[in-house]
Amino acid sequence: MSSLVTRVRLKQIEQLIEKGKRLDERGLRDYREIKIEQGLIERAEGSARVLLGKTEVLVGVKVATGEPFPDTPNEGVQTVNAELVPLASPNFEPGPPDENSIELARVVDRGIRESKAIDTEKLCIEPGKKVFIVFVDVYVLNHDGNLIDASALAAMAALLNTKMPNYEIKDGELKIKQGYTPLPMKSHPITVTIGKVNNYLIVDPWLEEEQVMDSRISFAFNDDGNICAIQKGGSGYFTLQQILEASKIAREKAAELRKKLDW
Repeated sequence: MSSLVTRVRLKQIEQLIEKGKRLDERGLRDYREIKIEQGLIERAEGSARVLLGKTEVLVGVKVATGEPFPDTPNEGVQTVNAELVPLASPNFEPGPPDENSIELARVVDRGIRESKAIDTEKLCIEPGKKVFIVFVDVYVLNHDGNLIDASALAAMAALLNTKMPNYEIKDGELKIKQGYTPLPMKSHPITVTIGKVNNYLIVDPWLEEEQVMDSRISFAFNDDGNICAIQKGGSGYFTLQQILEASKIAREKAAELRKKLDW
């Protein structure tokens, strides 16, 4: 697509949004179609794939044993990593994580952590010595916008699909027993991202809308509908009134998503 065609198309996107419409015929507050599949990776303790329109994210969860952090000796550990697979976008390059993948991992991690989604105290095997570590690996397989919401949704679906080994401590040693138990969960955070295009707020911006939006703000909500994490991105700004309006829209959309997911 030439730069002239691109400019014409992006201008069209802006003009439609100003009229309360979008190029893909959604309303300003509508999500694209969402599909969720769980249990796709046989060797993982948990996994899920989310299709948000054409955006596709796969998450795998591994559970291993290790040492707790010194300041939380009675709690297990969670860690989130994100990989922007080069095949997913012409802009993704092979190599170590860049700032975009690092930000994506941090936003997903914060929503899970700040909502206390995982009951980390139940991951403690021997206080101060041995705990379970939950590794959440996010793989972006196709980038068509709003990676944050798709990744956060896939991470939560994967955690809900995760099984932990049964175990016992015998003669000071960890013995893995037969059977599995679900990962202990206390909350199910939902993340909703709002984009701003010429002072208009839009839900679930897709790739071409991201190219014209001034900024974005992502809210993670716990089961009670309370905000547990916020992340602002982009070079633009939100006024206080826009932040309040965006949080109201995001809370309503989070409630809708929660009903669809039937958790």
